[in-house]
Amino acid sequence: MSQDTLVHDDDGAVDPNLPRDPSRRFWVTTACAVGGVAGVATAVPLVSTFSPSEKARAAGAPVEVDIGDIPVGTMKTVEWRGKPVWIMHRSPEQLAALKTLDPLLADPESERPGFTPEYAKNEVRSRKPEIFVCVGICTHLGCSPTSHFETGGGGGMGANWQGGFLCPCHGSTFDLAGRVYKNKPAPDNLEVPPYQYLSDTRIIVGVDEDNKA
Repeated sequence: MSQDTLVHDDDGAVDPNLPRDPSRRFWVTTACAVGGVAGVATAVPLVSTFSPSEKARAAGAPVEVDIGDIPVGTMKTVEWRGKPVWIMHRSPEQLAALKTLDPLLADPESERPGFTPEYAKNEVRSRKPEIFVCVGICTHLGCSPTSHFETGGGGGMGANWQGGFLCPCHGSTFDLAGRVYKNKPAPDNLEVPPYQYLSDTRIIVGVDEDNKA
């Protein structure tokens, strides 16, 4: 997608803190969502070709995930209810950066209903600070953002960028807790799905205190 759909600063880098140009008009197709998801997960086959366990997963069955093998500063993608779920292992430096971003965010404390369970209504939006779990679908029109973990201007995201996610469809940007920046098309933070810890190195997505299997 053309970089002209994004907001740039004077140096040509994408600036997550500048407002969009309201005069721009964009066409969104289903290719946006499909293309974005394809970058982080294998394409989902037709339901008719699923094995019994795959059919259960597509129908919304909980998914157990080993998180012990995720290197610090990276993330793993799994599928739940036909959507990509991102599980990121955040570094101490990435966690520290989250504390500096509140003035730049539309809903830094996740007060808007519907996208954040009670146990994730904290600064890091997670049960345990280092592990962040969210649905990798933009809350604007359903595209799948891409990860941009490199800080500063090296990744083309502006000198003040602290790492996060960029939606390629309309330029919404999110920090490493899935919180959307101000003046972006996305109306809400990225969704935190129901999940629980089974052990220190294993979680189950789709189940929590209010959502039983």
